[in-house]
Amino acid sequence: MAGHSQFKNIMYRKGAQDKKRSKLFAKLAKEITVAAKMGLPDPEYNPRLRAAIQAARVENMPKDNIERAIKKSTDQGGENYEEVRYEGFGPGGIGVIVETLTDNRNRTAGEVRSIFTKNGGNLGETGAVSFMFDRLGLIEYPAEAASADGMLEAAIDAGADDCQSGDAGHELYCAPDALHEVAQALETKFGEPRAARIVWKPQNTIALDDEKAETVLKMLEALDDNDDVQQVYANFEMSDSLMEKMSA
Repeated sequence: MAGHSQFKNIMYRKGAQDKKRSKLFAKLAKEITVAAKMGLPDPEYNPRLRAAIQAARVENMPKDNIERAIKKSTDQGGENYEEVRYEGFGPGGIGVIVETLTDNRNRTAGEVRSIFTKNGGNLGETGAVSFMFDRLGLIEYPAEAASADGMLEAAIDAGADDCQSGDAGHELYCAPDALHEVAQALETKFGEPRAARIVWKPQNTIALDDEKAETVLKMLEALDDNDDVQQVYANFEMSDSLMEKMSA
């Protein structure tokens, strides 16, 4: 399994803490507001907003919070967030992509750079890392939604390019501009997906020893904890024993 998926699994388990939950809701609300502001404030006609709302529902974000975030997109004088992507290298030479929504580029750049530096990494130029990843649409369903063969057949019919199934669930990949169409086709058969979003998927992963992997996880957790950071992607793998230790 790719390092990013492992990391998010760890973070999800740790996310039961109230502080983490509050911070997560704030990030989800920011994405909902930005998505609504960039398009129509109606998820039926705004695929990005629909995906943002789905992500919020998966995390059990209250309906009132979601509606408040959508309404905020029409408020006069509200914050204007800018999408900025940072790319860099972590311990062991792994590639890291950081997607942010910020109202102050200088502040965010300084904070992201500091996190990389403190954890033995270094921030690079835009494009320094992203060529090692594919930009894809990702649709996720829980394992119980269908058998591996059943999901593969449905994925092909829906126009997905790849389907990976395991104990943790089903991951279906497609071209970014086909995400809304493929997700809708699958939804008619399996119901609303656990997630439907555009991601950076590593073309290859780098295996790290436990020492380097622990340092990477600390760096990724620090990035994830930053208020301006929305998503973090990295192309590493770690041992199952460390995965179990960090998830405990």
